[in-house]
Amino acid sequence: MNPQDNRAGHLHQIPLPSLPPNGHGACPVRDVLDRLGDKWSTLILVTLAHGPQRFNALARSVPDISRRMLTETLRQLERDGLVWREVAPSTPPAVAYGLTALGTSLMPPLAALIDWAERHQPAIAAARDRFDTGRVAPEEESRPA
Repeated sequence: MNPQDNRAGHLHQIPLPSLPPNGHGACPVRDVLDRLGDKWSTLILVTLAHGPQRFNALARSVPDISRRMLTETLRQLERDGLVWREVAPSTPPAVAYGLTALGTSLMPPLAALIDWAERHQPAIAAARDRFDTGRVAPEEESRPA
């Protein structure tokens, strides 16, 4: 058997969903991953997983995000039903954000993805370096699991 035929290794044991055949327009996975894969959404969601925050506290908690980008990302997360927004009647208005039940339900799989990324990022960085410099990966690292 050609080793290339079984690159996924043990994945044949995991039930994987099928994707829609007609492009990506109706693909729920792509729709969700487009949101989570943007630069700020995951950071904001993880920050809000620790509890609701007012806008300025959230801006301080997410490094390097502009106020405009924070506002835009929060609007998209609210539109997707992952975040709630509450405006307290005060001067100036106090605006707080938190996770909805839907947003909270995202935390276990998102935490698993974050854990996987943290554990495997050094191996990915090394693979990129080997690829970029044209070096061949050590045989045991390039074989399927």
